[in-house]
Amino acid sequence: MKAIQIKDFGGPEELYLGDYETPTPAANEILVKVEATALNRADTLQRMGKYPPPEGDSPIMGLEVAGEVVEVGEQVIHWKIGDKVCGLLGGGGYAEYAVIPERLALPWPEGFDAVQAASVPEVFLTAFQALRWLAHLQEGERVLIHAGASGVGTAAIQLAKVMGAHPIVTASAGKHGLCQELGAELAIDYKAENFAERLQDYTKGEGVNVVVDFIGGPYLQQNLDVMGLEGRMVLLAFLGGVKVDNLSIAPVLRKRLQIIGSTLRARDLEYKIRLSSDLQLFAWPLFANGQLRPVVDKVYDWSEVAEAHRYMESNQSKGKIVLRVGT
Repeated sequence: MKAIQIKDFGGPEELYLGDYETPTPAANEILVKVEATALNRADTLQRMGKYPPPEGDSPIMGLEVAGEVVEVGEQVIHWKIGDKVCGLLGGGGYAEYAVIPERLALPWPEGFDAVQAASVPEVFLTAFQALRWLAHLQEGERVLIHAGASGVGTAAIQLAKVMGAHPIVTASAGKHGLCQELGAELAIDYKAENFAERLQDYTKGEGVNVVVDFIGGPYLQQNLDVMGLEGRMVLLAFLGGVKVDNLSIAPVLRKRLQIIGSTLRARDLEYKIRLSSDLQLFAWPLFANGQLRPVVDKVYDWSEVAEAHRYMESNQSKGKIVLRVGT
């Protein structure tokens, strides 16, 4: 098969399309002919040598796919050849074929094509895990979502809204319209405003109940300051770095705060299966009736993967960037 590979760790120019051994499904796995895969920040980090795949997972980039089942392992009972599936991977999505444990695969949501289906697994699972499983977001609570126009951000806004919460986002000014269209009740321009000060005014000093953060160090103090009594913060990435100067952790005790760190890629298989099943029960009917939707910014042919990576790293995108595979 063909797959996108890395010559040497570095920039997008190190990516190339070449031959690679086609994977063989184990007894409880399915082989999927990949029609589309979506980019994630983890891909760019892996390309630079900063985020190796978990042991046992494919060294090929790509954490989610959508495609058609072309082979099933001898113990597979839930899928047959010809079924359309999407799902989360530990790696291997940038290829013509990928294997997925059968219990981790999900059917395409009703009415979706390959591009839409490939845009669901990573961001909606990450956002759902953060809001429902980790922060236990409740109806009527306020949730601050940083990077609101990112793939996970656009999923989190919509999920928070259908959970009956009040989503608030930080994003650059040009992305506010999309965030508000998806359900954000307030959008703060992080380039021009201090989000903590703005939120103190907006909430009349009550703060927010939940924070979902990808930035890390530069936002930590403001996050602690803006969280209300018994607030919960879920840290998903450190795009801004891990160092904090002159940090006061006094709010943690004074307001009885919880700080929760989480990644998804390194979770064990059973965790991912349970999370995927829970998301399907919750979200698939909402995809069908239009209450939830993946936000797709740009679609590239996979031969244009270097350009797609450059676009992601430019921070211009709104929602998902997708590769059509094998065209």
